[in-house]
Amino acid sequence: MSTLPPIPLVTLEPTPAVSCSNCAACCCQLEVLLLTDTGVPERYIDTDEWGGEVMARLDDGWCIALDRDTMRCTIYENRPWVCRIFEEGSPECLEEREQLTTIYR
Repeated sequence: MSTLPPIPLVTLEPTPAVSCSNCAACCCQLEVLLLTDTGVPERYIDTDEWGGEVMARLDDGWCIALDRDTMRCTIYENRPWVCRIFEEGSPECLEEREQLTTIYR
């Protein structure tokens, strides 16, 4: 019988819970069509190339309502319907987060 070296114990870091506060706001780079009236202020609304109302984006591609310091929505109470159904931790959310983590590999 051969003597094998012991297998080293490796402690893995726990996977952080999905939360908007620990995300890079990847959903805030998606085009958001305004399908219902939720009270989005006019200054945040733009028109896309087909004439539909969308959330405006700045030159860097991020949603105009995103606070770059906190990575949180500045109009959360009046956010568009699409943003309301794109729930934290939903399959769509997890898919966008996964794409963000693999884009630089």
